[in-house]
Amino acid sequence: MKYYLYNSLANNGIKPEVGSGVELIDAVGLDYAEYLNGLSPEDEVVLVGGDGTLNYFINAVKDQEIKNNIYLFGSGTGNDFLTDIGEQAGKEVLINKYLTNLPTVYVNGLEQKFINNMGFGIDGYCCEVADQIKEKEPKKEIDYSGIAIKGLLFHFKPCHAVITVDGKKYEFDDVWIAPTMKGRYYGGGMNMAPAQDRLSDKLSVVVYHTGSKLKALMNFPAIFKGKHVSKTKMVSIFTGNEISVKFSRPCAAQIDGETVLNVTEYRAKL
Repeated sequence: MKYYLYNSLANNGIKPEVGSGVELIDAVGLDYAEYLNGLSPEDEVVLVGGDGTLNYFINAVKDQEIKNNIYLFGSGTGNDFLTDIGEQAGKEVLINKYLTNLPTVYVNGLEQKFINNMGFGIDGYCCEVADQIKEKEPKKEIDYSGIAIKGLLFHFKPCHAVITVDGKKYEFDDVWIAPTMKGRYYGGGMNMAPAQDRLSDKLSVVVYHTGSKLKALMNFPAIFKGKHVSKTKMVSIFTGNEISVKFSRPCAAQIDGETVLNVTEYRAKL
């Protein structure tokens, strides 16, 4: 049997369209670990949703051995995982090999796995503002690019950052973004770490730093195509198994798009 699970609280409550004759099971409140244990080995599970659905799943099953085939049917707005593995939304993609060797982030007392990234800086700020808009106007479409541009120009102030990679310390002034990446993409199609391989045993931390608001704004669109990495005076990239980032003041952060407020430091470990 193949079972299709979806989150009724996602995508403004709009039920996804998977195909005729498909019965969708609402996974809200479902104990994934217990659910998988109750399946026969030949049963298959299709997760219907995007990056948020996938993040919820990997944290629900944690280090449990997965014996069933797990597919992702991309729907909704966030599909950076599928983009990273060269797939598209709207079809079933077998993802078992991507569900092992996942990094854990430690932040504000939380211990959580991530599938794409742990973001810190203006990306977290964008998620914070988006959450505020959704709370006031739940059905309003969020313009993340507009939020980012206004943040770069007016609202977000860059920080001094201490980056530690496998015990080696680096310091930067005027840091706008400092995410740790398991995949290449995040933020709805931003190719933040073009050289990152999600199947490798390394993570990448990308530090976007400049004292010029104009430079920060002018080069920001280059991130979507991964061209920002050529700006070596304002983009620094390090790879390692354990990465920590400490900012000089509290900022919002995000884990696979889910906001964490008042963060000064996080540690990611693979």
